[in-house]
Amino acid sequence: MLRLGYDAAGQLARVLAAVAPPGDAKVLRAFRARRGIRARYAAWAAAHRDPARRLLWMHAPSVGEGLQARPVLQLARAKRPDVQLAYSFFSPSAATFARGLDVDFADYLPFDTDGEARAALAALAPRALVFSKLDVWPNLARVAVSRGVRLGLVSATLAEGSSRRRGVAARFLEDAYARLDAVGAIDEHDAERLVELGARRDRVSVTGDTRYDQVWARVHNVDRTSGFVASLESERSTLVAGSTWPADERPLLAAWIRVRRSVRDARLVIAPHEPTEGHLAPIERWAADNRIRASRLGADDAPQADVVIVDRVGVLGDLYALANAAYVGGGFHAAGLHSVLEPAAFGVPVLFGPRHSNSRDAGLLISTGGGASEITEAGLESRLRSWLTDDTARTVAGRAARDLVEGGLGAAERSWALVANLLGDNEPR
Repeated sequence: MLRLGYDAAGQLARVLAAVAPPGDAKVLRAFRARRGIRARYAAWAAAHRDPARRLLWMHAPSVGEGLQARPVLQLARAKRPDVQLAYSFFSPSAATFARGLDVDFADYLPFDTDGEARAALAALAPRALVFSKLDVWPNLARVAVSRGVRLGLVSATLAEGSSRRRGVAARFLEDAYARLDAVGAIDEHDAERLVELGARRDRVSVTGDTRYDQVWARVHNVDRTSGFVASLESERSTLVAGSTWPADERPLLAAWIRVRRSVRDARLVIAPHEPTEGHLAPIERWAADNRIRASRLGADDAPQADVVIVDRVGVLGDLYALANAAYVGGGFHAAGLHSVLEPAAFGVPVLFGPRHSNSRDAGLLISTGGGASEITEAGLESRLRSWLTDDTARTVAGRAARDLVEGGLGAAERSWALVANLLGDNEPR
């Protein structure tokens, strides 16, 4: 009955894709993106798929999981140039990210029906299909195994409180996880929880989180001599607030007003998670109401502004280089906390809201002193004032944050070794 309901939902999604109206809402874009998806996969295969070469297909639902997949794809390209690379994603927010990857094919993942799975697998003909982080699609996994495709999961994590661990979800997903040929878990606790979910114990190993390698590499590749980072370089005390939602901004901006009373030259660089006009305009109104000079990133007066509003995606990771302290959004939002590793890799202390129970990294930052969670405006104000005025407190917290990231390095190589075994023949043919 569970499978019948799941299959019915997949078929309904295909119908909705055909009739979804125009609009900027993410859900509408997700449906419309699936129109003609079988034809796109087939067209690429007809023009570019080389049957003499093995193909690695990696899937990551959104940008966060894509950041975990990218180091593995980079190693695959460098160490196995004979292998073709395909990448799929689910969320429209990952489309721009996917276009920047060095892969042979990138597109949305079709909805998880038998027909869509068979069409996609027939077109790509992968030797291995590797999922990033957690999402293993049941029909895709089942059809892949029936075609002799080897299945893997890297940077695998399952939160203790995840709904997948109980009830209907656990029973339904058990077979999909049992089909995995290799699982690289982030730590021992994740490994045990994945076994409970259905993964075979003898196929699970601890390989770590590839995001640590990803953010570490980005820190060392930031160009501080040009671009936005160079134009905004300053001696001013700077808070970089990244991936914020309105629920974050309400307490954070109220706290920031009070912080500026004691840190007169303090500057805020704020990057909303979705930099739409509807999200940017209220921040500009807040600045105007409080007589704070605000400017959008890239404007001529941005270097002199007291609040720099980031109106584009793809630059936040570099802008953390400007920070004396960082705030990461999502902790006051129902969707949960965004990645705290980027600012931590720069040696910046990281502040966030109370909803962080599903973020392993946030818990590690708190336990090591590299980060903090606050639940009130007063708490945010106090923590920010401490980090921006007390050099010792800031330095100690920042060093702890950086040490945490450095201690997690090496996961990319370990994950690539797992994937290489799935591909077989570790040397190029």
